[in-house]
Amino acid sequence: MTTRAALLVLADGRFPAGGHAHSGGAEPAVKAGRIRDARDLAGFCLGRLHTAGLTSAALAAAAAHGTDPLALDEAADARTPSPALRAAARKLGRQLMRAARATWPSPELAALAAALPRGAHQPVVLGLTARAAGLGPEDAAHCVAYETVSGPATAVVRLLSLDPFEAAAVLARLAPELDRVAAQAAEAARKGIDALPAASAPLLDVSAEAHAAWPVRLFAS
Repeated sequence: MTTRAALLVLADGRFPAGGHAHSGGAEPAVKAGRIRDARDLAGFCLGRLHTAGLTSAALAAAAAHGTDPLALDEAADARTPSPALRAAARKLGRQLMRAARATWPSPELAALAAALPRGAHQPVVLGLTARAAGLGPEDAAHCVAYETVSGPATAVVRLLSLDPFEAAAVLARLAPELDRVAAQAAEAARKGIDALPAASAPLLDVSAEAHAAWPVRLFAS
C-alpha cells in the first residue's frame, strides 16, 4: 500500500473508528439555533478547526513524529477541560485503536493499548496509527483537521436535512484553511510538547457538558 492510499483509508469516513456517532458539537449548536444553514455550518466548522482542530491536529502530528504517546495523552487531558469531551475522546480512541491494530498492527500501538486499556485520547491514537501506516506528521495533522470539519458537516446533514451538496461545498471551500492548520500543527509538533497549541473553544466545552446530560440525543457528543 502506498502512503497516499494509507492516508485515504485512514481519513475515509467508512473506516470503523466510531466517528459517525459523534457530531463534534454540532447537535447542541443546531438545537441552540447557532447552526441553521450552510453559512452557519461554515462558520462553525471554521471556528472549530482553528481551536479544537488545531490542538488535536498538533497532538496527532506529535505522535506521528515519535513523541512519547503517554506524555501526549497527559497533554491532551490538560487541553480538554470538559469531562464530557475527555470521555468522548477516550471512547473514540478505544474504537480507533481496535480498528488500527487490525489494519496496521505495530508494537507502539500495542504498547499504548496495554498502558491505557480504557482508551487514550483519539488524536494521540490517530497519530500513532498514521506512524504505523507509514504516514508522516503532516499527514496525521491533515487527517485530524479534516475530521474536525467533516464530522459536524455530516451531522448537520442529518440534523437539519441540509442538502448534502451544500455540506460538501462547505468542506471544499475550507480546504485552504485545512492545509494551513495542518502545516501549523506539524510545525509545532517538531518543537516538542511545550510548543503544542492549546487553543480553546469555551462554548464547545460548555455545550458538550449540557449535551451529555440530555435524556434523548442523536449523537454521542
